Formats: sequence, structure tokens, C-alpha cells
Amino acid sequence: MRRVGVYVDGSSMDVNGGHMMRYEVLRALAGRAGATIQRLHAYLTFDERRAARSVDYEARIKGYQAALRDKGFRVTVKPLKHYADADGAETVKSNSDLGMAVDALSESDRLDTVVLATGDGDFVDVVRALQKKGCRVEVLGFDNVSVELRDTADQFISGYLIPGLLPVRDSVPGLPAWGQVGSRVRGVCNRFEPDDGYGFIAFWSSLPDTPLLAAAETSPAYFRSSSLQDQSILSRLPSRNTVLEFELALPAKQNGAPEARRIQVVSAA
Repeated sequence: MRRVGVYVDGSSMDVNGGHMMRYEVLRALAGRAGATIQRLHAYLTFDERRAARSVDYEARIKGYQAALRDKGFRVTVKPLKHYADADGAETVKSNSDLGMAVDALSESDRLDTVVLATGDGDFVDVVRALQKKGCRVEVLGFDNVSVELRDTADQFISGYLIPGLLPVRDSVPGLPAWGQVGSRVRGVCNRFEPDDGYGFIAFWSSLPDTPLLAAAETSPAYFRSSSLQDQSILSRLPSRNTVLEFELALPAKQNGAPEARRIQVVSAA
């Protein structure tokens, strides 16, 4: 039985594209293919200065922390530190990274797979240390993910592509579930024929349920170049680093791939 530990740099996720990430979906992704989740950690920050000025902020943040605990996560909260330079410009910083690294390394002897939800390049050495201890390391992130971190991990997972992990942009009540005709999903263009003005977008039609995530397990959606709302992106296709969000429509041909319409660029690393 594959044993998994999950470590989420919550503050980094929030400011780098993962705001409103659904932790229950992350938990399901980590536990795919019958894996046993041994550890679930979330590392958050708390701005004491802001809390002193706003009762609403304190109540909202503490409610959020309680909701994560209800989902099975052990929540570690670190105060946000405010620093001013010689010119009076203020920056903020949290020291959650060290605690997250220590927990992952100290618990790794009882884990087969470690999922790090972060884009911070400071974790490169942590990834290497976990790998030397025999752990497979998966890094999940959204925007501004360190290239070295992506390359060092056994696998990088774009959080944008995981069904239901992040709300779609045009989400409205009654919208069909991800993967159904009429729903909005996200994927990456893996084939584009500029002379003919068409291509294909690979997407997960449902939450993956295999130990290793492989591109061969995705579904294809056909698109016309005219369906892209930002035509300037066509020069970059195909691209594994450009995430597209689109509406799934019925196939243009019988037994063909569903058609992608109203295509938006979500992230272009």
C-alpha cells in the first residue's frame, strides 16, 4: 500500500494562482489509486497587525483554519512578520518554509510519496533529500513555480489541470460538472496545425486515479484557432506550459473528439 504525505504551503498557493484551492480535492488526488494518506499538513500565515484593526479578518481566517481541520489537515499557523528597509518600504515574510521542510523530512521514513504544494525554489534541497531517503516527490503548483523545483521533482503537477481543484473562471450555478458537455475545463494544447487553423487540447475528464499521472491518460478536445479569445497566443502553440480554459461542446463529427469553444488563456509560463 502506497503511503502518502501532503504538505501545503498555503500562503504561497494563495498568492501564486491557487486562491480558493479546494483542499478536499487535493486530498483526493493524493489518495488516488487506493493510496493511504499518512499525513496532511497545511501551513498558513496570520497577520496579527491586520487582525488588530479588523475583527472581520480574524474571524474569516480562523473560520478558514477550522474548515481545513475539518477536512483532515493539521494546520500550522505562523505570524506574518513586517519589515521596513532603510527607505521605509515595507515587506512581509513568514517563516513557514522551515517548519514544512522539517516536518516532511522527519516524517519521510514512513512515507512512499511526498506531495509538496509549493512553487518556492527554496524547497529544491528538501526535494533532493527526500528522494535520497527513497521517497517519490510530486510538486503541485500554479503560477511562479521555480523551474529548478519543477525539474528536480519526480513529477510536477499543474494545479490548474486537476479537475475541481480550482474553480473555473466562468463558474455559474447549474453549470455541468467538469468533463461533461457544457462544462468548462482546463488543459494544454499538445497539437496545433497553424496552416489549417485547428488543434487539440489534452485535459483530464475526471480526477486521475492512477499512481503515476501520464499524459496518455488525458482526453482530447478539438478546437479551431478562431475559438481562442486571445489570438496572440497562437504563435506559442503547442505548449505544455500554457494552460487553456474552455467550454466543452458536442463533437463536430460523429464519434469525434468534443469541441473546445470560448478558449481563454489561464496561465502562460
